[in-house]
This record gives sequence, structure tokens and C-alpha cells, in this order.
Amino acid sequence: MRTYSGQPVAASGRVAIVVSRYNETVTSRLLTGALETLRARGLPDDRIEVAWAPGAFELPMVADKLAGSQRYQAVICLGAVIRGETTHDQYINRAVSLGLAEIARHWGLPVLFGVLTCETLEQAIHRSGGNVGNKGAECAEAALEMIDLYRQFPD
Repeated sequence: MRTYSGQPVAASGRVAIVVSRYNETVTSRLLTGALETLRARGLPDDRIEVAWAPGAFELPMVADKLAGSQRYQAVICLGAVIRGETTHDQYINRAVSLGLAEIARHWGLPVLFGVLTCETLEQAIHRSGGNVGNKGAECAEAALEMIDLYRQFPD
């Protein structure tokens, strides 16, 4: 039996990060966490590219464009959708999650879902570097692990 298991080590290629500008006070903290993690794992700045999308809904469109360029080993998507007075957040969350999953399958590339889906701004702050960790850092770690895992599979 052969077992495959990736390790969060520096990638040999490029990693793209797509960040939602909407709720930027939260998403910029996610980005900081992702960048710090990638750098700490040995990925130099010249192999990290960041694209800002207007909102979470646009993340899949930008991620698809980047994945389709075949320049990246992974695409990390960061955003924050916070529940309001209507069910608008549910439609955004569903569209984004399904879109990113479809892009990953279509291009055979790790596309990471680093979109916070919180009830309150306070929850989002806690999940973007507060007392519950940083989802951006977690996604960066998972991206590096997935890159290493993909590298191990036979062609």
C-alpha cells in the first residue's frame, strides 16, 4: 500500500492570492496571515501574487482567470461575508463556495476557500487573527500542503 501525504513546505512555483476588498478591515488581516505563513515556510515574495476583487462574489471569477493562466500551483481565496438583516449572505456564500470548488476541479489545481461566513463582525475579527486564529494563515498552510500532495501523485 502506498500512502500520500503532503507537507506544508515551500512551493517551487507561484502562489496566487485573491482577496475581497469588501470588509477590507477583516480581509486585509486574512491576507497578512496568509503572507506571513507563506514567507515563514520559505516562499519568497517574488513568487506570491495578490489580486484584489471588489467583493466575495467576484472571487471565483478572478480565481478562474488566475487558475486558467497555468502560472500558479495554488490559488488562495480570501473574503468575509457577514450576515446582515436579509438572507443575502447565504446566496453569496453558496455561489462562492460552489464556484471555487468547480474551478479547482476544472483546472485540477488547489483553490482554497478562505472566506469567512460569520454571523457578526466580531466573529470575523476573531477568525482573522483574533482569539480563534487566522483563516488566511490556515489557507496558506493548506495550499502548501496541497501543492506538495499533488507533486507526489504519478502523472
